[in-house]
Amino acid sequence: MNVLIADKFEAHGVDGLKALGCEVASKPGLDAPAMAKAIADTKAQVLIVRSTKVPASVIEDSPGLKLIIRAGAGVDNIDVKAASAKGVPVCNCPGMNADAVAELTMGLLVCCDRRIPEQGALSRQGKWNKGEYSKAPGLKGRTLLVVGTGSIGMGVVRRAQAFGMDVIGWSRSLTPDGAKAKNIGFGGSTRDELLKAVGGADAVSIHVAATADTKRMCDAAFFGAMRAGAIFLNTARGDVVDEAALRDAIRAKGIRAGLDVFEGEPAEKTCDWAPEVMTMPGVVVTHHIGASTDQAQLAVADETVRIVREFKAGGATPNRVN
Repeated sequence: MNVLIADKFEAHGVDGLKALGCEVASKPGLDAPAMAKAIADTKAQVLIVRSTKVPASVIEDSPGLKLIIRAGAGVDNIDVKAASAKGVPVCNCPGMNADAVAELTMGLLVCCDRRIPEQGALSRQGKWNKGEYSKAPGLKGRTLLVVGTGSIGMGVVRRAQAFGMDVIGWSRSLTPDGAKAKNIGFGGSTRDELLKAVGGADAVSIHVAATADTKRMCDAAFFGAMRAGAIFLNTARGDVVDEAALRDAIRAKGIRAGLDVFEGEPAEKTCDWAPEVMTMPGVVVTHHIGASTDQAQLAVADETVRIVREFKAGGATPNRVN
């Protein structure tokens, strides 16, 4: 079986694929035309990507393609609808990066509360201002609303509870009994309940998938419901947030934000890019690296190899999303 990896991928995973008897070609950084050509040139039946986009044109121009694997959780960089129309399964690796994203979320939360990045920047300028930075609300006893209670959201729940926070959850599929089983408060499952829960939280953390239903769910009404000075965290996807509404809330209500993802993120790994929200006071940013720990990437590589193993052995498609 021929496999094309169109992204950076752990050597551990490449070795695992070769141990299955696969012919593996690694060509990171391909645009759509180059990817279609590489699939044809390598006679790839399996395409593996991380953040590289797989548009409809690649799928439609690759009749020999039998399987697409997203070496990660979200599949918004793959045209799943086009793959379904061509009968090409799309599989992902859910839960493998949950701990890594949850860890980063907590780091952003602490940075927002204690203003760690601002203090570091000031120190590098040779300045000391203990009087200003001695003031912080603290996290123990504060209320955290976790929006999305899947594997990542629940990873945040456990860590926040270890900090002594009161955690409530919101999800379209959550029920009062389900919340009780997860040992969290029930924040609801409807839009109206979400806005009510937002208004009662000291911090809100977003952990929903990027879908048509969640696009810009964090809009003007959402931020209008937030408490002044509350903390907003997004380590999910940029499209979930209306950044203009977030900017307005930062200015008008003193919202502090910890952001790992943004609207219109560049596809390049390195470039000059600074949307306005990145430069605003009270905003802590990272570069969409929530899943980027060695532990997470090894787990994703192992899961990718497992999917190929099962597909190669009998056509099974674990974690299929279409």
